[in-house]
Amino acid sequence: MGGCVVVGLDGTGNSVPAVRWGAEEAAGRGLSLHLLHSWVSQPLNLPIAQEAANKQRYGAEVLGSAEAMALELHPGISVTTEQVSEQAVDALVDRSGRATMIVLGSRGHGAISGFLLGSVSLHVLGRARCPVVIVREEESTAYGSPEIVVGVQEAGTPGEAVLDFAFAAAEAHHAGVRAVRAWEPPALASFAPAPLTPSPDEDEPAAHEAKSLAGTLAPWRAQFPAVHVIEHVQRGRVAAVLLGACSQASLLVVGRRMQRTPMLLGPVVFAVLHHSLCPVAVVPRG
Repeated sequence: MGGCVVVGLDGTGNSVPAVRWGAEEAAGRGLSLHLLHSWVSQPLNLPIAQEAANKQRYGAEVLGSAEAMALELHPGISVTTEQVSEQAVDALVDRSGRATMIVLGSRGHGAISGFLLGSVSLHVLGRARCPVVIVREEESTAYGSPEIVVGVQEAGTPGEAVLDFAFAAAEAHHAGVRAVRAWEPPALASFAPAPLTPSPDEDEPAAHEAKSLAGTLAPWRAQFPAVHVIEHVQRGRVAAVLLGACSQASLLVVGRRMQRTPMLLGPVVFAVLHHSLCPVAVVPRG
């Protein structure tokens, strides 16, 4: 199972876009696709009896349908299925140690619920050792836009995993990368109204941020010469700038700190998960 794309299935409509997106990612990167379903974590509102045998039978149907869909979309990919008797969170976190990424579906725009964000997605997002991609229920096509947006707020080692993921995805899917760096002047930090055009005093920090972003991206430009890169430096709060930049994107890539307690995820990650119009990849870093 090493290096595969793992898709977590709950048996609802949330799973369809996740399977579609995961199959596209597996095909683009030349990886196998692993479909996982926990019969003990099935949503309570599913139209099945509570007996274990019936739950397992339903789980087998869910996996079979998902496998057929993935192979219809991408006949050349390798697909494996697994039904587990452990809780979905534990199973997905365990597989994250050997997977390239985990893909999960969400119920729709404005809220992540049900199988996801209640207990499963929140804890998988916070504990997984590999990137986790959240795909909304209304997503109809994978990589419908030729641009991937990545948040670049930290230079050096902490941000490397985030850039690695974004550039590898862009190369696999012949997409460009929009690298976004947000900066806040004192006026914004103190909630004072900001002018529409930068003042001369703001030109210097803006130039500094642009230079810093260019330096951070230089190794990835060299490693991925075929990937078109747009350096996007904008004044504003990080979440707002990222959400504006990804309004027409196929994927938004952000990082999260490992071992964050008591919050599993930071405020920026929460904001983009709830409001992004495109799939969001959350990459553990530093």
